[in-house]
Amino acid sequence: MLVLTRKSGEGIRIGDDIRLVVVEVRENHVKLGIEAPHSCPVHREEIYLRIQEENMKAAGLPSEVAENLKGLGKK
Repeated sequence: MLVLTRKSGEGIRIGDDIRLVVVEVRENHVKLGIEAPHSCPVHREEIYLRIQEENMKAAGLPSEVAENLKGLGKK
């Protein structure tokens, strides 16, 4: 994992198409702005994990295969 320090208003580039900007820092909250192409979905992690779980259920994967696939995303 790459860890960077940024101040409010400063940004980070990921490749040529994705830009993250620190919009606001307040107490223990950081507000981020994300500019990404429409072809690159952006989700909060808990929403992304829920989508993945629902996709696995819809695909009818056996539970042990689904659990192994979940573990791959955490590495």
